[in-house]
Amino acid sequence: RTVRVQFDADTSRALPWYFEPEQRSIEVHLGERGITAYTARNKKNEPTAGTAIYNVTPAKAGKYFHKIQCFCFDEQILAAKQKVSMPVLFFVDPAMDEDPNMEDVKTITLSYTFFPANSKALDDALEAFYNE
Repeated sequence: RTVRVQFDADTSRALPWYFEPEQRSIEVHLGERGITAYTARNKKNEPTAGTAIYNVTPAKAGKYFHKIQCFCFDEQILAAKQKVSMPVLFFVDPAMDEDPNMEDVKTITLSYTFFPANSKALDDALEAFYNE
């Protein structure tokens, strides 16, 4: 069985980043690893840091959606005007096929929202930037 995984992106108004999925959706077989990426660009002339939170919809699919590698695991620091591609490696658990409650789920949406992050790492990056 395959499922369509859609990708969505949002950014807090407080974070001066442009952030979007590099592709809107992909089809994956249950149990198969899927990979996608999101693009982020810092619009400011100095380093900024962001932290992403995610959600999966429909909510009942969340327990079957597993991220193996994700930019959301760590704070992201972008240099002035820097643009990066951030991959996400995931799979949808084949156990989803055994769950009668999931028969109607043909599409899963993975959404991220980036928020500003203030940390020692950002303070160090800003200090280095201004001391160049």
